[in-house]
Amino acid sequence: MKRIAVAVRPFYDDAEEFAAVTPSEPRSQPQSFPYAAALRRELIERSRIYAGRHGLLCRESYGREPTVCYLPSEDEARHGNFLLQAYRAIQKDDSWRRRLEKSHTSAKRSLPHEDRRWRELDSCISSDALLMNVFCYPGTIREKCLLDMLGVESGAVPQFGVKARVPLANGRADRTEVDMKLGAMLVEAKLTESDFQTKAAFVVEGYRDFGEVFERGDLKQGDGRYFSYQLIRNVLAAQANQCCFCVMIDARRPDLQEAWFGVMRAIRLHDLRMRCKMITWQELAGVMPPRLQQFLDEKYGIIAG
Repeated sequence: MKRIAVAVRPFYDDAEEFAAVTPSEPRSQPQSFPYAAALRRELIERSRIYAGRHGLLCRESYGREPTVCYLPSEDEARHGNFLLQAYRAIQKDDSWRRRLEKSHTSAKRSLPHEDRRWRELDSCISSDALLMNVFCYPGTIREKCLLDMLGVESGAVPQFGVKARVPLANGRADRTEVDMKLGAMLVEAKLTESDFQTKAAFVVEGYRDFGEVFERGDLKQGDGRYFSYQLIRNVLAAQANQCCFCVMIDARRPDLQEAWFGVMRAIRLHDLRMRCKMITWQELAGVMPPRLQQFLDEKYGIIAG
């Protein structure tokens, strides 16, 4: 398969109320779209081949560029979007299994009707599914090289969809989810998402520690909004909780890498900057068990390196 070449104002009570009055539709810089779209097309084509090769149940969404979504087997013992060993581990853990129930928000209008409800992690381009495939696979979180790479102590157990509770200036807290917490590290996972979202300036500046943590003039802004809102929020979460933050992205997304470096440059606190990092899925693959490496290569085109 052909690979993609790459070069390496008034305050509300919490974020849910913010979201109701300030929608966060992505307003990406134009150069982000070619990378996101190209990777999306590659992953969809890979999934078609992967599903056919392994006889997996799946459907394609409606539209000009259909997305492959997988269905579990009739006995619920297998799910095409997950490596078998990882899926079995997820099924044995109540909190991990609940994460699979996350609803697919556009299923009614974009996917064919099925006897079961479509879920977000059914999609072949779900970054949450990729994250769980990696960190729920038996043995992954015991790999010393991985723990050293992340700076996480042995014995840490992944928690998915964690409420970070980032303090707001009005004394309340943002209850937005973080993709994963592993020991003392918060993780944001990305794959084909167009960007890290934008948000109205008054919302971003409504976080209690915003002025202390960031040199606001160094953050990318436009039309009264801040770019890379998710990164800003998660860095603030790391500061408030005195933990580390890692964003995991694909090496085929130099646009997301540049967005991360832009946020990093704006962090004023040296200690906090040292606790924040970016790691690519390709770097992680290099310290994964061999069977997981093979799966990441075949299904996602993620080659250890």
